Amino acid sequence: MSQLLKVGKIANTHGLKGEVKVIALTDNPKRFKDLEYVIIDGKNIAVEGCKFQKDRVIVKLEGIDRIEEAERLKNKFMEIHREDAVELEEDCYFIADLRECTVFDIEGKELGQIYDVIQTKNNDVYWIRKPKELLIPVLKSIVTDINIDERKIIIRPVGEWMDED
Repeated sequence: MSQLLKVGKIANTHGLKGEVKVIALTDNPKRFKDLEYVIIDGKNIAVEGCKFQKDRVIVKLEGIDRIEEAERLKNKFMEIHREDAVELEEDCYFIADLRECTVFDIEGKELGQIYDVIQTKNNDVYWIRKPKELLIPVLKSIVTDINIDERKIIIRPVGEWMDED
């Protein structure tokens, strides 16, 4: 299990004084207000402040005081230590942990490893790319068990819930 969790991706600069626009990779972008520091490229950098703008978070990082310095951070990820992460509610999981899980159906057939989790308005979707691409809606009627410790997710057989053409 990864000890670092991605909480944001720096999308662009903001203004001339070194602020950066961040795409939040957390369910609650307001969480950025509580961060004392983030890790970028393995280095701890203090968070001096943040504000919110539509679908972005504007973050001021210590030591980044000019647009040229902020420019070098574009497309980099902001991470935190797992122990600094928010407490999750029951039946909620970090996407980083789900990506390491293998999906089986209740009959024991291995369907593949989760490549990514697509977040939609209604529900998340597990994306398996190999051995065969499969998109699994994360619904209680489909996903029967999630065991992060064993890296195993159990679902109902695909033919029972997917339209087969």
